[in-house]
Amino acid sequence: MRLFIFGTGFSSKAFVEEVRDQFDWIGGTTRSSDKMEALRTLGVEPFLFDGNSQGDGVAEALKQATHILVSIAPNEAGDPVLNQYANEIVGAKPRWIGYLSTVGVYGNHDGAWVDEETPLNPVSKRSVQRVAAEEAWLAFAEQNDLPVQIFRLSGIYGPGRNAFENFRKGTARRLVKPGQVFNRIHVADIAGALKAAMAKPSTRVFNVTDDEPAPPQDVVAFAAELLGVEAPPEIPFETADLTPMARSFYGENKRVSNQRVKDELGFTFRYPDYRVALKALLETV
Repeated sequence: MRLFIFGTGFSSKAFVEEVRDQFDWIGGTTRSSDKMEALRTLGVEPFLFDGNSQGDGVAEALKQATHILVSIAPNEAGDPVLNQYANEIVGAKPRWIGYLSTVGVYGNHDGAWVDEETPLNPVSKRSVQRVAAEEAWLAFAEQNDLPVQIFRLSGIYGPGRNAFENFRKGTARRLVKPGQVFNRIHVADIAGALKAAMAKPSTRVFNVTDDEPAPPQDVVAFAAELLGVEAPPEIPFETADLTPMARSFYGENKRVSNQRVKDELGFTFRYPDYRVALKALLETV
């Protein structure tokens, strides 16, 4: 079997580590030639693809791909992979296509629970583009009788990308917006859920997120406790110095259910909440 990945970043690399033994060959794209050697070290044959035109060798590699993972954000022109390689993918007839999306497509629900059947109400421009890309992939699946699984991910963290890193850099802050909660997902659970889904090809949408949506300040406080340091002082959201993008995240308040992943894929989360995950990550800091 041969796996081709569009966008070999943080989540995709974890997936490679999870499933490498299942594949005879793995290829993946990057936008930067500087990152190609790192992909080779990971056991991934690198290809350059900027999303605007076909990259050298990608079409040929796709012809033999049995499995495809798409981890590239859409833009104003739509989904770059469908725009450049729809015909090649149809010709390859892969057994499985996975598309990494975001829980941002649900928009704001004032802290209420949402699941995969909740109507989408994207707020930000990037989430509006994600909804359009999801719809394009689902239409592509139906038109070409191909299995496309869409994975809506919450806030991603893991080794090298977590609350401890903010303490190490001296940038840890405890922002407080009453009633605000976020879901999170450890990168290892993304990889595990994708592996479980890949074993059951279908055209389906899955939320890949932890069990416990929680206020962000609680995560920072717990990390401080584990480190044995004093938690940063609370900063009211209204007066916090935030970039427009960071502030926009706080405009979306919801609790995201992961029950479908558990029920239909039989997946058990390794890190079901931030406390379990941070305790494990502390050993790697």
